[in-house]
Amino acid sequence: MFFMKKALLMLLATAVVGLSVAPLTADASVKKNGKHVKSTVQLKKSTAQLKSKSKSKSKKTAQLKSKSKKHARVITHIRYSRQGASPLLSDSQVLALESSAVLVQDQATGAVLYEKNANAVLPIASITKLMTAMVALDASPDLKETLIIGMEDVDLLKGTHSRLNLGTQLSREEMLRLALMSSENRAASALSRHYPGGQKAFVAAMNVKAKMLGLNDTRFFDPTGLTALNVSSSHDLAKMVSAAHQYPLIREFTTTVEEEVNVAGRSQQFHNTNALVKSPAWQIGLSKTGYISEAGRCLVMQAWINSKPTIIVLLDSVGKMTRVGDANRIKRWVEAKAPQRLPTS
Repeated sequence: MFFMKKALLMLLATAVVGLSVAPLTADASVKKNGKHVKSTVQLKKSTAQLKSKSKSKSKKTAQLKSKSKKHARVITHIRYSRQGASPLLSDSQVLALESSAVLVQDQATGAVLYEKNANAVLPIASITKLMTAMVALDASPDLKETLIIGMEDVDLLKGTHSRLNLGTQLSREEMLRLALMSSENRAASALSRHYPGGQKAFVAAMNVKAKMLGLNDTRFFDPTGLTALNVSSSHDLAKMVSAAHQYPLIREFTTTVEEEVNVAGRSQQFHNTNALVKSPAWQIGLSKTGYISEAGRCLVMQAWINSKPTIIVLLDSVGKMTRVGDANRIKRWVEAKAPQRLPTS
């Protein structure tokens, strides 16, 4: 009996001890597991940070390699150009131009030095006025005859501004000068209206002239270029520039920097729309700009570069100064004795 009681007491004591120890063991386990989880999270975070740093370093290394390779290619190109050898870079890499369509041509030989989308048929805006001037002069008119700005000359399509008010009277020669130098739309319209048969016959003559010059991508619907229906390609415009360059008055008027004209009894100063004509760095023989929203900024020129007559056609430039920047880039590139014939970009 005594032994049975002793055994029961020992069992009871063991149970009590077990109850008191179990919670302690559980708490210790939780704490231990918590530390383990925390340690695992920190380890993962550190690993992620190391990977991120590694990726960042790899990216920087790749960028440095890219810059180094680009620099090496440019240096190589310069070295080859100086030696008179063919460059390793394509023309689109060497001559990065912003205009959508470009043509650079040796006027004397017809050799194309550079072209970019040169067959694309695009609106040409006031480049139209070169054809307007040729057709007006082909009729051998009296340049001293007085022409009057009428309501028919007002731009109802784009609503452009003009300093030639209704009733303005100027000689045909002055109208021609303002149309070419300052791109005066009313002056161009007046020239077409005072053509034998009127404006309709004038526009028909423009298209006939285009066919005679072999301008297969070119169409005219008005003498000003305000309509986006007046279209051409860079290759066609190079031909048109070359043809217009044969007219002394067109050469003179398109390169005149500024002119003081008496309009309605008041002297007014008109300026050339191409800022390059007054640059001492350029020797320009013919110039014409153009702009409507559909055409973007356009510029065609005949200029002497490296003592050679060169034709430059720039169509659909977005920025206001982009065409000027492109022209300067082309000039520097040609002067650097670039290859005579470059692949199409």
